[in-house]
Amino acid sequence: MPEIKLSENTIQLIKNICAEFENKENELINVLHRVQGKLGYLPAEVQEVIAKELNIGVARVYGVVTFYSFFTMIPQGESPISICMGTACYVRGAEQVLAEFKRQLNVDVGESTNDGKFSINCLRCVGACGLAPVVTVGGKVFGRVAPSQVKEIIAEYTQSNSADEAKSA
Repeated sequence: MPEIKLSENTIQLIKNICAEFENKENELINVLHRVQGKLGYLPAEVQEVIAKELNIGVARVYGVVTFYSFFTMIPQGESPISICMGTACYVRGAEQVLAEFKRQLNVDVGESTNDGKFSINCLRCVGACGLAPVVTVGGKVFGRVAPSQVKEIIAEYTQSNSADEAKSA
């Protein structure tokens, strides 16, 4: 992964968030959550600043980031797409739904589209097994998704983004 040069503003933002939690090492998850909320992801360079501010090893920060599926080290699209691959979703066709999202968007799992609008990830379980297979897009839950619905789901976000851009012009 290419190295990222953090701006002074970004470094100061991270330091301020750490200070909000009194630079306590036991607040690591809260700090990571807040920083990811502001920056969208947690690349290695961000983790290094957090480790320094909380006076803990970078390996510990990395371990937490990679352990919890909520955290990501990869930039997410404006409308991140997550396909549940839990048992119920998997046996009801989640793999085919994932394949169709990958085909429609021309990206693989963990990648974002060139325009930055979408990214694709898989989840272990959404907790909505009765709606399997389940897909979330930007926090909205879609249940009983069939591959034939993928194009329609993508269009919903493409059209709403275009409408928002037209309003702000």
